[in-house]
Amino acid sequence: MTTGSTQRRPTSASAPGPQRSALRGRDILALAATGLRARPTRAILSALGIAIGIAAMIAVVGISSSSQARLNDELNRLGTNLLTASAGQSFTGEQSKLPADTIDKIRLVDGVLDASATGLLSESVYRSELSDPAATGGISAMVAEQNLLVVVSGHVRSGAWLTPATEGHRTVVLGDTAAKRLGIATPGTQVWLGGTYFTVVGILEPVALAPELDTAALIGEFVATSMFDFDGSPTTVYERSEDASVDRIRDLLAPTISPQTPEEVKVSRPSDALAARNAANQAFTGLLLGIGSIALLVGGIGVANTMIISVLERRREIGLRRALGATRHHILVQFLGEALLLSAIGGVFGSAFGAGATLIAATFNGWPFTLPSIAIIVAIGATLAVGAIAGLYPALRAARTPPTAALNS
Repeated sequence: MTTGSTQRRPTSASAPGPQRSALRGRDILALAATGLRARPTRAILSALGIAIGIAAMIAVVGISSSSQARLNDELNRLGTNLLTASAGQSFTGEQSKLPADTIDKIRLVDGVLDASATGLLSESVYRSELSDPAATGGISAMVAEQNLLVVVSGHVRSGAWLTPATEGHRTVVLGDTAAKRLGIATPGTQVWLGGTYFTVVGILEPVALAPELDTAALIGEFVATSMFDFDGSPTTVYERSEDASVDRIRDLLAPTISPQTPEEVKVSRPSDALAARNAANQAFTGLLLGIGSIALLVGGIGVANTMIISVLERRREIGLRRALGATRHHILVQFLGEALLLSAIGGVFGSAFGAGATLIAATFNGWPFTLPSIAIIVAIGATLAVGAIAGLYPALRAARTPPTAALNS
């Protein structure tokens, strides 16, 4: 019987197994950058395709947001509590007329802050008595109340508005477009209105909520009554109300103006027209975003093409790396990293180009520069997604390349 200690051999369960090698993040980045630097022209062109798509998408979103911000600022400045009422048509199809006491009745409605009106005259407006009678230029002669500009948030660009001292004389205030069509830049000039000369005392800035005033020649009620037999019946009524009462007054306006025939009165909200115009712009923005998405897709195809050609040209490199111990996972990560880096470069530069285009457009149009940060995040995320999808197949193809076949090619 042998005495002594018995030594146990380590079992396979206690023996340390081989550890799987892994690439660090900086190693993947270095490998990807090296692969792209080896073919700079091809990489630049592929990144440019991505950049164009991203720039288009960012610019469209940015310009649309800046335009929306400008509209919101304009509506906040002008107010959304303006309602207009105008004469419509009777049941027989004839043009109806608003009562002469329309403004007095509207001001009695609870919640109405102020009201004003204009009356359309049948007189024509020309530069001089020698002008061609057929060349009216689309300018309308209107009678205006003294508080009109306050109600419609209008402003005089040069000269002055009608006052009690001037409205009883042959004086006229021209809308912005009317002044341009008549070739008048400063007050003091005379125009031929209704067969006599009127002196221009003021020129208006464009009136956003009442664009019909832009093509109007506005005179006082006293001279309109004495010279052109104006009967006091308004053509368009402008009403300002408390914000909380707008919808209620909108329903009451027509019955208040014409209790017997309220259907002959047309009531509208000018701010709704501006909002509708912006909605149309948003629809156009959606179309442009679709075009930008197509451009991004084309850029992704360019990345896929670049990576597939890169795999075919680097078969020996792939075989050598596999022979030296690189796993399929290493090859997959290397080529997928190149595709992602290529897309990321295009996304960053595309975002910069898009933001620059938005800034230029906003500055040129006088809009506030607005670019949602989420747009940049989504753009970069979309770029990386396109890069991953475009580079996945080439990366898988590279990883599945047998080392012997690659070295012998």
